[in-house]
Amino acid sequence: MLLVLLVVPLFAAVALAFVGDRKFAPEINIAGSAATFVAGAGLALQVYEQGPMLAGGKFFFVDAFNVYLAVLTSFVSMTTAIFSRRYMRREREHGRIGQIRIRFYHAMFQLFIFAMLLCLLTNNIGILWIAMELATLSTVLLVSLYRTPTAIEAAWKYFILCGVGISQALFGTVLLYFAAEKVLGEGGEALLWTNLRQVSGSLEPTVLSLAFVFLMVGYGTKVGLVPLHNWLPDAHSEGPTPISAVLSGLLLNVALYALVRCKVLVDGSTHSHHAGNIMMGFGLLSILVAAFSLLRQKDIKRMFSYSSIEHMGIATFAFGLGGPIATFGALLHMLVHSLAKSSIFFTVGHASQMHWTQEMDRIRGLFKGNPLVGWGLMFGVMAIAGMPPFGVFTSEFLILTATIKDAPLLTPFLLLGLGVAFAALFRRVQPMVSGEAPSYQKSMKVAHVPVILHMVLVLVIGIYMPAFLNNWFHTAVELLK
Repeated sequence: MLLVLLVVPLFAAVALAFVGDRKFAPEINIAGSAATFVAGAGLALQVYEQGPMLAGGKFFFVDAFNVYLAVLTSFVSMTTAIFSRRYMRREREHGRIGQIRIRFYHAMFQLFIFAMLLCLLTNNIGILWIAMELATLSTVLLVSLYRTPTAIEAAWKYFILCGVGISQALFGTVLLYFAAEKVLGEGGEALLWTNLRQVSGSLEPTVLSLAFVFLMVGYGTKVGLVPLHNWLPDAHSEGPTPISAVLSGLLLNVALYALVRCKVLVDGSTHSHHAGNIMMGFGLLSILVAAFSLLRQKDIKRMFSYSSIEHMGIATFAFGLGGPIATFGALLHMLVHSLAKSSIFFTVGHASQMHWTQEMDRIRGLFKGNPLVGWGLMFGVMAIAGMPPFGVFTSEFLILTATIKDAPLLTPFLLLGLGVAFAALFRRVQPMVSGEAPSYQKSMKVAHVPVILHMVLVLVIGIYMPAFLNNWFHTAVELLK
């Protein structure tokens, strides 16, 4: 299953590079993503029944934490591929992209999925860094797909900022290896997560504390944490909407996964809350800056990119806070945020095509113009803002409860960020969905299945969490102690 999970998207990327712009290319993209999801679900079932496992001569490692993210990644990529079939075809019809670019889009989409899955499943911290760079390069090219001056500028900013960030992560990885080789000896054994976790108590705490600073800056840039976030709003607003969905819903999770793995090693070495305090600081700063930035946005995709920064700040803060409740809440938050935010981008993409603009002041009357798009956007905002009974409310409530218990002085700042973001989202979205539809609004068929499926899942998780998912998260919490 592990081999299939990695080979399918890589094979699909090569196949789509040759298929090009033929009519069945979107179907191949969907089929490849669906096969990846099936393999991910099978692997998750295997881990659920048998526990953590090594594969490929210790090269791959699968446990409850990374396989859960692998399933989430493959599922959202599948629904995004379904959405992009109709969306990208409409972009082609209106001349925004041509034959070469649509070929490029499909191939890079699958390569991006492969890179993220490799990040999650590799047992080698060096390969993790390489795969993260591969994910960056593939998405840089996708962000610039439209080849407009603003799209090229956004891609360049993304490449430079994340390139500088990933170089910091490389230096942190070198420091981590420097500490590990004194205990594990030279060679690849000192780069394996499983070995590092076993000997974390014997690693030099000063070196690991310094390494985490560089890793935090490096992978924190990929997470989109303030003040390393400037690439994210531009990349979201200028790239194709399906790429915004997978960037916001998946790539940020993968970078945060790397940080959390590193935090576990630092905690085991220093026997202190040093790494957690750094994560809490970056997370809280991201929540506050992103929440107030929401009020100033005019572009709908930029606004929801700042919402992604806020929610990744919440998850980072919770992982930094630590403890079973906060960690459980952080794992749940990564899940429901990915589902809700990708659904929002689906509806935003349709709304933008209906009005041929991303300016919120020109998007009006979605309830009457296209009820599915209007109500999809409204329910998506209700979910992402943390209204009950959606799953985001549950995760934020758990995180807030843990904060009141373990860091009461930070509770007002967390509440302030959540409150401002809540108000800002509804203030900006309500005029877009209500009122009369303008004369320039176009009627169009929309991809309704991904939107409805994501919203139903977020709602169900908020009302009732299945026993297997609850057990899964509890197992992951134990692994992250």
